[in-house]
Amino acid sequence: MVQIKDYNGFVESLLQAGFSMGGGSSDGIFALIPWSWDETPPYDTPVRWHTGTPDTDPWEWRMRVLDERNDIAYGKVFFKKSGFITKEWAPYFLAARRGKEEFDGAYEDGTLSHAAKRIYHTILEYGTLPLHAIKQLASFGAEEKSRFDSALTELQMRMFLTMCGRQQKLSQKGEEYGWYSTVFCTTEQFWGEDVFAEAGKIAKDDAIKTITTQVLVLNPQAEAKKISKFILG
Repeated sequence: MVQIKDYNGFVESLLQAGFSMGGGSSDGIFALIPWSWDETPPYDTPVRWHTGTPDTDPWEWRMRVLDERNDIAYGKVFFKKSGFITKEWAPYFLAARRGKEEFDGAYEDGTLSHAAKRIYHTILEYGTLPLHAIKQLASFGAEEKSRFDSALTELQMRMFLTMCGRQQKLSQKGEEYGWYSTVFCTTEQFWGEDVFAEAGKIAKDDAIKTITTQVLVLNPQAEAKKISKFILG
């Protein structure tokens, strides 16, 4: 077990691993922080969930990597739950899940919902957007909360959108107020052309084999069905 004792140790280990579940459970695959907020860590460490301490709170780390780095993505990418993927491994997951598929083609094939289309094209039109602005600009009412949340997860799992930071609301005077809102952008905007060009060179089957090999390095007990679902979404 890799023993994580602070943010820098987490980042260093994540870059070596390539990917990790994000929320205190390995889900049968792999997590650098495999204990939840109400559990005692399995080794001696100052790391604790939800303390608000930037260096030792894993809840803070998910935004720190987005604010401070450009080689780690975070979002709902594994089992409809949160996880991290590094830039080195992003092309393999893109090749496994998307290949050369574009959003409009997937939507026309019926594999993406209409709610997902509303969200995706709103972000394409306006660029990087916080969660509250997406809801407003895409005209999602309060009665559509479940549909909105499901579609946003769908877009992250298919690797069309990803989290890219956080932002507060702005008053009419331009002053920030209230809770932070998660910001989203397209994966193309987040990763850039080089990552997508690399993904285009990798066959889907080869991507699956490469990720499977790494999963088994990280967790030799991982089950084949779990691994397949982890990779393909």
